[in-house]
Amino acid sequence: MLALLHPVAQLSLREFSVHPSTTIGIGLFAAAYLWRARQGPSPEDLVPVGQQTPQSPDTPGPSGPQRLAYFTSLLLLFLTLNGPLHDLSDFYLFSGHMVQHLILTLVVPPLMVFGTPGWMLRPLLRRAPLFRGARKLTSITWCFVIFNLVLAFWHLPPMYNLALASHPVHILQHLMFIAASVLMWWPLMSPLPELPRAAYPAQMLYCFLMVIPMSIISIYIAMADTLLYPAYAAAPRILGITPMQDQQYGGLIMWIPGGVFFYAVMTVVFFKWSARGEDSEASAQIGWVPGASA
Repeated sequence: MLALLHPVAQLSLREFSVHPSTTIGIGLFAAAYLWRARQGPSPEDLVPVGQQTPQSPDTPGPSGPQRLAYFTSLLLLFLTLNGPLHDLSDFYLFSGHMVQHLILTLVVPPLMVFGTPGWMLRPLLRRAPLFRGARKLTSITWCFVIFNLVLAFWHLPPMYNLALASHPVHILQHLMFIAASVLMWWPLMSPLPELPRAAYPAQMLYCFLMVIPMSIISIYIAMADTLLYPAYAAAPRILGITPMQDQQYGGLIMWIPGGVFFYAVMTVVFFKWSARGEDSEASAQIGWVPGASA
């Protein structure tokens, strides 16, 4: 078992390296979720902050699809931060690192948000200063700005190279990616009506605009005529990929799949908007009932 704790860099499909820090962190997230689910919602947990009427009075706990989504997000988080993908991204290929980052930002967070019922989070908002801060932080403007600033900051060559050289900084980088991505998904998937989703037209514009900063960063990486991240130049070469090709592939991976992903989300938003048939912010919220806006 101790041999699995990744003492040296190696790439093998037959051996699965494990980082204790990721295992402990993921285990704590799973334990907290199970503990909260076992407790179930109190009557107060079902009343949105600042309102009088319970949102879902018959909710006994997370539904089956919610549990599946949440624990799938933790499984993907484990597989992304350990094993061959981790080793490939940290020690061999920048393009592998871009695949890892796309999973951490575009796949894990929406599953985590979808899998968490609003009543689980509501006790955190009962203090007025926390609620006011959360309202501002989860506004569509701040979610857009924070996510893209974090993404741009950590792809600056000095910061990216620092993360590759320092494991604690690398952990911080990944935590900031995940936290910023949860915020990025909030206007699209919020489980709390008091920290609301954006109206469907605003969601579609949000998805469209989200492509632009990511494209700028991707083009900067893919079109650079020098190696931005020299740590990969000294890495063992695999699949005949040169360091410059690797950097170009990494930029293209962020650019094309990342952009297509947001267009796909925008398409889903359009069909949800069409099904509900209303433009209001209220119609985009979880638990919305036709005619409730009026």
